Amino acid sequence: MEEGQIVNQIRKLRFMNGEMTQAELAEKVGVTRQTINAIEAAKYSPSLELAFKIANVFDKPLEDVFKYKK
Repeated sequence: MEEGQIVNQIRKLRFMNGEMTQAELAEKVGVTRQTINAIEAAKYSPSLELAFKIANVFDKPLEDVFKYKK
């Protein structure tokens, strides 16, 4: 079975929202800055709950923040 990858727009959205830092986003969603860094770099896939929290910070639907690519 071919593996896919979750890609995201977090970095772009942070900069579109007052150049929010990874630390600021992490504080808003209750994780560490390192977790946000790993998600942005596609080295870690967030839980569904965390993905929704991140999308809510930017007031965007989940599919505008995260996409699954085969």
